[in-house]
Amino acid sequence: MPTVEAGNIRVHERLPVFLPVLVTVLAAIGMLGCATLAPRYATPPLPVAPQYPEDAAEGQGRAEVTKAWKDYFADPQLEQLITSSLENNRDLRIAVQRVEEARATYRVRRADQLPTVNLGVDVTRSHVPYIENSSQIAVNVSGWELDFWGRVRSLKEEALQSYLATEEARRAITVSLIADVADTWFAVRELDQRIVLARRALSSRQESFRIFTRRFEVGSTSRLDLMQVETLLRQAQSLDAQLEQERALRAHTLTLLVGASVTLPVAQEFEFDPAMLPELRAGLPSDLLATRPDIAEAEHALRAAHANIGAARAAFFPRVTLTGSGGTASVELAGLISTPGLFSAGSGAWNFLPSISLPIFDGGRNRNNLKLAEAQRNSALADYEKSIQTAFRDVSDALSNQHWLTEQVAIQKGFLGVQTERARLASMRYENGSASFLEVLDAQRDTLSAEQDLVELQRSLLSSRVRLYAALGGGA
Repeated sequence: MPTVEAGNIRVHERLPVFLPVLVTVLAAIGMLGCATLAPRYATPPLPVAPQYPEDAAEGQGRAEVTKAWKDYFADPQLEQLITSSLENNRDLRIAVQRVEEARATYRVRRADQLPTVNLGVDVTRSHVPYIENSSQIAVNVSGWELDFWGRVRSLKEEALQSYLATEEARRAITVSLIADVADTWFAVRELDQRIVLARRALSSRQESFRIFTRRFEVGSTSRLDLMQVETLLRQAQSLDAQLEQERALRAHTLTLLVGASVTLPVAQEFEFDPAMLPELRAGLPSDLLATRPDIAEAEHALRAAHANIGAARAAFFPRVTLTGSGGTASVELAGLISTPGLFSAGSGAWNFLPSISLPIFDGGRNRNNLKLAEAQRNSALADYEKSIQTAFRDVSDALSNQHWLTEQVAIQKGFLGVQTERARLASMRYENGSASFLEVLDAQRDTLSAEQDLVELQRSLLSSRVRLYAALGGGA
């Protein structure tokens, strides 16, 4: 079988053009089924108690499927704010772009498993001293690693798990954003209701101050009583200003969370009904593994660290790469000798350049890369366990808050009833001359404080349900 050597091109008359490349591809694909050197992954045991604390017992039992946020937060205005935040919040946008970055990285790693095939066209004319004309059209495969030890697949697995971790991080940010918007909205509404109560008291005290001023002018009451009435008035004015300031700050926070301009009516009457947010049952701590996105994120990061160990271990073994091409070629040497035409029979050309690299001395680089990968795996394991412990605490806190705040709301309602009656009786005693106005002053001040505290506790109860919703993984 006559052969003409022309650079790296070997022309055969009878050998099919793409046969060497085809054989190479089939042989390599057959080698890709080997296992990686990554350690076998097993889900770590729960680093928390199997049950929530006793004061959270009412939230245990059969786990309740977490509702979609639109089903849980049913208020139309709140739903609109959450929808707007999911469209405009900048932290969420950053998280989405990080998911896209991780997805692209994974696709790059996945592409590394396949050969890169290029079509090359080469035409050369030279004088050395004779004139040489050569031309070639070939399909090239360059530097394709045969993944005998699973190094490339370990890197692909690491990229996949990192991508899935960023996706779970995006979901965690979404759940947190929904909860923050809802909690801040309830805080604004709490302040609206407290402002309504403060202004109602302010209006009443302004009228009392007007009456007592007139009485003092005609000599039917003392200056001390007038000063005490004015003290009540100033306290109500100060409280109103403080509440307005706090509401403005909360509104600014809500605007930042939503990521767009927010307009809320100021100081509207708002009834805090615990039934606005239905109670949720937490189930068992083990249920959090399937619902909490931050736990899923930490587990994907742990899996990625395991895969990284496989890539580090594979670096100790020989690396085999293939470079080859197949196509058609033509060479003419100043009329002395020539191959058939570029597309004539017998013009097939190919080359095959396997390369084997065996690490002998690297100054400890591979060994330390393996130690680094193992240390990163251990760190990822600690992060995973901590995320479970954090989730356990979040749910326990939310359940405990829900339990005790329910009792506090009931107690505060009774306390407000007592203070309201006390203020009424003190006013009657003062009008009958059997008590000083200081008694009335104390009763009215305590009544206003009890009203404010009740609204704050009612909002805190709703906030505990918001936080429990988020602690259980939300519905994003």
